[in-house]
Amino acid sequence: MALSFFAAFWSVSVLFVITPGADWAYAISAGIRGGRVIPAVFGLLSGHLIATLIVAAGVGAVVADLPTLMKGLTVAGACYLIWLGIGMLRHPAIPTAGERQVEGNALRWAVKGLCISGLNPKVFLLFLALLPQFTDPHGTWPLAFQMAALGMVHVVSCAVVYLIVGFGSKAVLQTRPTAARRVSQISGALMIIIAALLLTESFR
Repeated sequence: MALSFFAAFWSVSVLFVITPGADWAYAISAGIRGGRVIPAVFGLLSGHLIATLIVAAGVGAVVADLPTLMKGLTVAGACYLIWLGIGMLRHPAIPTAGERQVEGNALRWAVKGLCISGLNPKVFLLFLALLPQFTDPHGTWPLAFQMAALGMVHVVSCAVVYLIVGFGSKAVLQTRPTAARRVSQISGALMIIIAALLLTESFR
């Protein structure tokens, strides 16, 4: 598989990664609330990796042809985002200067991250729509392996961006409690808005 295929896919993939969304909101929340950026990002990446493997294994096309299943996945993901968003609005992070604040265990943050990205049908549909377009049918690598490799390129990009967002928010907002509170509330509101858009598209 030629390097040009990876470069072409990365140039498109990175545009989606740097666009703020639910993943960004969760990474920012993890950064504000303390030393949980790494498990939170690990959970987010796990969801993207699962979506990659589903599409690469050929299951993606089958699932996409089952509208009831896709709608159920959308509703479940949207409801979870709404629940998290309301929690962030009701209990925004308010860090104290010079004080290390850690909330919740690492496994819980990782599982939440997995649910946020794993239950987001847009992640799955993104891979379903993009991965096949950047494969080489005449290449020496099997198509499934090509799609898995391209998916890993996306996961690595996500890892870099989400870690920067998470640790960046921690460094910038840890000593600014008022700003951190507002950013936390904005992140919660963003999750609710994204959930509403998902539900609207699902029942349109």
